Amino acid sequence: MRTGHRIDARIDNRLDTRRADGVPMRPLACERCAAEVLVRKSSWQQTSVQWNARATAACAERDAADGTGGAEGAFEGCRSLRDTIREAALRGRIEVVDPAGPATGTDSLPDHPA
Repeated sequence: MRTGHRIDARIDNRLDTRRADGVPMRPLACERCAAEVLVRKSSWQQTSVQWNARATAACAERDAADGTGGAEGAFEGCRSLRDTIREAALRGRIEVVDPAGPATGTDSLPDHPA
């Protein structure tokens, strides 16, 4: 580190567990391909998704994206899983830790990659 330069400390919200305390990641299966991932919805704008090898292999959109079951290359996100998560949050199957924000209807919910 060089002296004389200002360093902006930025909190990584993915690691900030204060808002997510007591709300563990929950298993959720995609309605399209049944790939089961762990999900936590910190807010309507932020979703954490943890993939495992079985879910990665089962995801139809990952497979279509790279032809290898998602094992290689970057994957932008699964639209089907995103829609499944949105519906689960709207129906109360998964909790939204900080529900403040646009939660009045499906049209007002922001898109978020899964």
